[in-house]
This record gives sequence, structure tokens and C-alpha cells, in this order.
Amino acid sequence: MARLIYSAITSLDGYVADEDGQFDWAEPDEQVHAFVNDLMRSIGTHLYGRRMYETMIAWETMDTTGQSRVMQDFAELWRAADKVVYSRTLETASSAKTRIERDFDAGAVRRLKASAGHDLLVGGPEVAAHAFEAGLVDECHLFVVPFLVGGGTRSLPAKVREPLELLDERRFDGGVVHLHYRIRT
Repeated sequence: MARLIYSAITSLDGYVADEDGQFDWAEPDEQVHAFVNDLMRSIGTHLYGRRMYETMIAWETMDTTGQSRVMQDFAELWRAADKVVYSRTLETASSAKTRIERDFDAGAVRRLKASAGHDLLVGGPEVAAHAFEAGLVDECHLFVVPFLVGGGTRSLPAKVREPLELLDERRFDGGVVHLHYRIRT
């Protein structure tokens, strides 16, 4: 069975975006980006909400000519993966290998996990909250940025209690810390 992995870049105080929706403080440097790319190699499908999809869609058409090899690699990995976008407002997808679903269906995601040949990545805290609440998340990769934003969009859902087992940790030169947890059942 494929794993459902939640990954987020988060401030030290637990936010993926500040109160104005900004996340410019979270842009990964080359070292962190290369590490993220390596994590993405096992991903066959991304699960997104509309806002996260609209943030990530730039990778579909971005001209990476002249960009670093790390940026080119990420674009290739993103374009190769299937995407499921949960949105009640999007009518059509703006990227290849993408389908729109109106609602998060835990049963459908459970079936997808059971049949997938590669892991699934849930991106965005709102969709992740649904996956956590349904008991579907197997692992978390949190990239903690040494920055306090004071409020905004939480990186992890409220009112979810899950025992976690730390599998790995890594400190990067710029102060970012990667924490890899498995949900203990």
C-alpha cells in the first residue's frame, strides 16, 4: 500500500502563511530544495486544495532554462506526477495529469492509497486536515523555518490528536530543520 505523506514548510510558531497569506519567508534555499526533490521522487500523486494548486501551477509552464539544476529537477518531478485538486470553484485544471474533485472523499483516497504504485503527497493544510481527521496520513515531513510570523494559516490541523514517532531529523546550513515523523497506530 502506498503511503500518504504530508509535507509542509512551516514557521517555528507553526504557520505555512502569515495573516496576510504571505509565505515569502519560507522560500527554500538550494540545499533544502534539493532535499525536497529527493523526497518527491517516490511521489506519484499530489493531493491539493485550490489555493495550494494555484500556488504550485507555476511549475507546469515555468521556463527553467537558465535556472539551477535543482529548480529544473523540481519542475520535472512536479510535471510527472498526477494531481488531484479538491475545489468547488475550479471548473477545469490548468495542468496536465490533473483532475478536479468537488469534495475530499476519504474512501476514494483510501482506495487510491491501496491501488497506487507510488506514494501520495498531500499539500496544503486544509486538505491535510481532512486527511488527518480521516486517519489517512502515514507520515509528516515538516521543514521548520527559523522565523516567527505570529499568526496566519496553521501548518497542522487543530483538534487532531495523533501519536508520532520521529524517524529522522536534519539541520540545514540556513537554519531550517527537517523533521520526519510516522503516525503511530
